[in-house]
This record gives sequence, C-alpha cells and structure tokens, in this order.
Amino acid sequence: MNCRHCGAMLHHTFLDLGFAPPSNAYLKAEDLSRPETYFPLKIRVCDECWLVQTEDYARADELFSPEYAYFSSTSSGWLAHARRYTQTMTERLRLAGESFVIEIASNDGYLLKNFVATGIPCLGIEPTASTAAAAEAIGVPVLREFFGEKLGGKLADEGRQADLIAGNNVYAHVPDINDFTRGLAAALKPEGTITLEFPHLLRLIQNNQFDTVYHEHFSYLSIHAVQRIFEAAGLRIYDIEELPTHGGSVRVYGCHTAAPMEQRPDIERVLRLEVEGGLLDLATYQAFQARADRVKDELLGFLLEQKRLGKTVAAYGAAAKGNTLLNYAGVKPDLLPFVCDAAAAKQGQYLPGSHIPILAPHMLAEQRPDYVLILPWNIAAEVREQNRHLSEQGTQFVTAVPQLEVA
Repeated sequence: MNCRHCGAMLHHTFLDLGFAPPSNAYLKAEDLSRPETYFPLKIRVCDECWLVQTEDYARADELFSPEYAYFSSTSSGWLAHARRYTQTMTERLRLAGESFVIEIASNDGYLLKNFVATGIPCLGIEPTASTAAAAEAIGVPVLREFFGEKLGGKLADEGRQADLIAGNNVYAHVPDINDFTRGLAAALKPEGTITLEFPHLLRLIQNNQFDTVYHEHFSYLSIHAVQRIFEAAGLRIYDIEELPTHGGSVRVYGCHTAAPMEQRPDIERVLRLEVEGGLLDLATYQAFQARADRVKDELLGFLLEQKRLGKTVAAYGAAAKGNTLLNYAGVKPDLLPFVCDAAAAKQGQYLPGSHIPILAPHMLAEQRPDYVLILPWNIAAEVREQNRHLSEQGTQFVTAVPQLEVA
C-alpha cells in the first residue's frame, strides 16, 4: 500500500486489531441470522510524511450508509461545545448577514442551527440521509453529497465560496485526504478561514486511546502531517487550539497561502510537543501494540471475574470506540448482556460484531447492575452525573481506557 498523501510505500504497522465490522454498522434483529461483513482493522504509519492511516479495504460508501446512526445532538456536552464555537467564530471573523458559512459533515444540524438562529447564511454538506433529514427538519439547508475537490469547485463556480468552512471530526473520515483538502481550498474565499477539529494523534498515543481506531477513521492526524497536506493544496495553518473534546483534540485554523492572516506561535509549540512525544520516531509506533493488548487483557479479566462472582455488568454508550474495544476483546452478551444509549435511533438494535442489544437508558435503573462499563470514556463524567442515582444505590462505574478504572 502507498501513503494516501505522499505516495510513499508503507512498510510499518502501527496497530493491528484483527478483523471487525464497521463500527457504526448497527444491526436490526433480522440481521442477526445473516452474514456480517468484516474488514481488517490495521493502521500503518508513513515514515516520509508521518500520516497514520488505515489499510485500504473499506470504501466510504460502505461505511456511511443511509441508516448511519450517529447523531451529534445526543451529547449535551457536544451541543455546548458547538454553541461556544459559533459565538467565538462569529466574533473573531465578524460574521454577519452577508457572510456565508459551510459545515462539512454537518450531521443533524447540531452546529449550523446556531448560525441559522443568528441570521447568518449557511449550508451543511452531509451525505447520510438520516442525519441530513434531521438537520433539514430544524431549518438547516443541507446538500446531501460527499465533499471533495469536484464539489468545492462547483460551489465556487456558483458563487458560493465561504467566509468560514467548518469541519468537526470529518478530516480523519475522508479516504482521499488530498482531494478533500483541495476541495476546501476551492470552496474558500480568498481571505476566508477553515477550521478543522480532529482527535490529536499525540493524545491517542500518550493516553492509549487505541479504541478510537475504526474503519470510518481513514487517518490519524498530527500537525506535522496536516501541515504538509495543507501546503500541497495551497493552504497553510495560521492558528491552532488544543481542545479537551474526544480525549484531546486540536482545532486548526487554515487559510490560503497568500492570505494576510498572521501565523500564531502556538503552531510551533505544538509541533515541538509532537517531536518530544516521539511522533517522528518509528519506535513510538512500534511499541504501541503491547499497550493496546494490555487494555484488552485487563477488560476481559475484569468481565470474567465478575461473571465468576455472579456480579452483573452492563454498558453505557453504543459508541464506535466501544465497538472497537469489544470486538478486539471478543466480548459477547454472555459477559456484557446489554448496552444503554440515549440515541433513539440506536435503541432496539444490536452492536456490530458483538451482537449486544442496545436499550434505552432507563433500563439501568430497572436492572440496577453492579457495574456500568462506560464505553465512550470521553464523556464519562457526563454519564456518571446523569446516572448519579445508580451510584447512590451501589452501582460502580468502570472505564477501560487508558487503563481499567473502577469508580
């Protein structure tokens, strides 16, 4: 396989999680007796440009189906994050009624609805029908297409270049990252701004977040790699913020190479952190597999011990990261009988691979398990607070990443 950015031959495996179905391919009851599609889940690192990437097996249209069930509005914390972003960007870029905002992968309108409310024209680009329909229902205009250079050029030809292009947790999801980035450049006004938020590879490595590896994530991004990808498309990074979301993310601010924005010093600081964290050292990547295996072994040991003791364990959060963890560990309903999730679109379905049933959150109060395994550890504090009544009744909360913790 060649690197998706620079074309160099890929020789080095970063992580091998065996075979798994796509992490968001939830199953209906009638699907349980049918064959399930599995793909290798292996990621490699390019020692030329340092882009970390999945092996080429699954296509985007196989992963993001019309029934795609991830709805951003499910998390109250993420909704608050979107509101803060809208206010910050409106003030920073002086956005007003004559401005134009594009969000790529606009999901259910969780972010753009804030721009709609303030009268700032906007457009969501979202290929999955289920989430696009939810956005349209609350007044967010949506173009149901995958984004790339062709669509970016079409928007430019139509006079719809943007003052702000937002992309939250989409940059890692695109199979052709060069084409996508050229699309950003085409759809951006000469002095416009791009903001991209994505989980930072540095935090993935530091905090052993191997469960954020799944087929829908084609890339795992460092600033070193993104800087090179931007430059090849005629863009540059002019500012950066470190964020606590998704276990440690970054927000990069991009513009055309010739745009007047001043480059901020935080960029060099984060680049130094990446060097100090070993992101330009192959040994860092080669040592990671053993750390992932330790988490798998700890989780399995805990679940087997609780079963032996006659204790009950349920899970919370039918999240993609949880599916990666459960499928790699080989956990089935005999060890984890059910998972609860607040997203109505997931309730009544089953997790891919493990076939664990997804129930409504009120089932935790009815069943009163001894332990609740929080699979989306990035919102563990929010989940514990929402289920404080369980703690008062003796239920303990468990997270498996970066290591097993029982609270």
